[in-house]
Amino acid sequence: MNDMSRRVLTPPPDGPEEPSRPRNLRAGPFGVVDIGTTKIACLIGRTESDGTLRVLGFGWHKGRGIRGGAITDLEEAERAIRACVGQAEDMADTRLRSVVVNLSCGLPESRLFNVQWPVGGRAVDESDIRHLVSEGRARAAGNGRDCIHVLPLMFSADDMPGIADPRGLHCTTLTARLHVIDAAATALRSLAACIARCDLDVAELVSAPMAAGLSTLVDDERELGATVIDMGGGTTGVAVFAEGQLLHTAQLPVGGAHVTNDIARILSTPVAHAERLKTLYGSVQSSPDDEREMLPVPMVGEEEHQIAKVPRSMVVNVIRPRLEETFEMVRERLKSSGLSRAAGSRVVLTGGACQLGGAREMAARILSRQVRLGRPGRLRGLPDSASGPPFATAAGLLAWAAGEGRTVSDINLEDERPSGFFRRVVSFLKERV
Repeated sequence: MNDMSRRVLTPPPDGPEEPSRPRNLRAGPFGVVDIGTTKIACLIGRTESDGTLRVLGFGWHKGRGIRGGAITDLEEAERAIRACVGQAEDMADTRLRSVVVNLSCGLPESRLFNVQWPVGGRAVDESDIRHLVSEGRARAAGNGRDCIHVLPLMFSADDMPGIADPRGLHCTTLTARLHVIDAAATALRSLAACIARCDLDVAELVSAPMAAGLSTLVDDERELGATVIDMGGGTTGVAVFAEGQLLHTAQLPVGGAHVTNDIARILSTPVAHAERLKTLYGSVQSSPDDEREMLPVPMVGEEEHQIAKVPRSMVVNVIRPRLEETFEMVRERLKSSGLSRAAGSRVVLTGGACQLGGAREMAARILSRQVRLGRPGRLRGLPDSASGPPFATAAGLLAWAAGEGRTVSDINLEDERPSGFFRRVVSFLKERV
């Protein structure tokens, strides 16, 4: 009997069983860092004996030295990351050596490849799958970009398509449909340099919208098709899931910080106060009282007591065009990807900017889909302050670090990666920075 038969046919032992951790999930503890334009969040967690995740430590800090998900000031970013990680380490009473980090920098791109590998009539084994992934990585490399994910979506053994795990099957040629996500190498090196300055290694980089989907989508949404829109401070990430797989990701150069800057520029008020106006009064829906409700707005460069009054309708009229532009960009990106039908009829909004009043209704109107707000779930010990949409990516990173969301998850597909790019870069920088 081959390995695949044993996996399928072996009956469970008689008698009651103790709860056991599902195969392929790491025990931990492990740490993740979500590096964003407006905030940095760190979670430390472990996998419990029943397979659930428990958060041991949590920290967050205002984003500094970061713009559009990319490092722009190493010293400022280092201080913010150190403070954030330190909070989580103190709460968990542990020290991290490496962290899983979100990928938002380097203009990430998503591509699909069909790759073939000769098997010669024997049974497919793990090395054949690794060769396919390595071939896909080599084909996608170049032009100053580095691969972050090479995810097998589906396999074909000769003329038999639609195989999730081909191991043990005999065939002449094995074909894989690979989803490749890459990013600009220079931006990745800056990120690695910043993490190295914090005395940490980059264990893995994970696509930010994919992580947001891991923490917010339910199983049926992943199977039937859903689009996750992660509305961050500097960027908006898009991830399309269907048939339990991540089919496409995209990143748009617009986010909540752009809304804040629009308010600051048009109302001539400091950015800090523009953020306050957006948080307290921001909406994309008009109401009859908007013209009568007057908001205090300090003017840039004026004395503190020089405060103007503007109707709330002005704030609404500034916010609405920016969010309309964002959802229209998402609609066009889905259309150009050719995955509008595969994406299904569900959209899940997450990220801090999705909390603006009326954002859900606007997305439903522009995208012509059912829309709901996504919050991280399935995490024991997650503080109430981190249970909202702004922390969906961090929660998804923790799930990925534990082993969730991986294709053919019991095979380490990173083994074929040339000498571990990030480990080489981080070691190099630690010796010289």
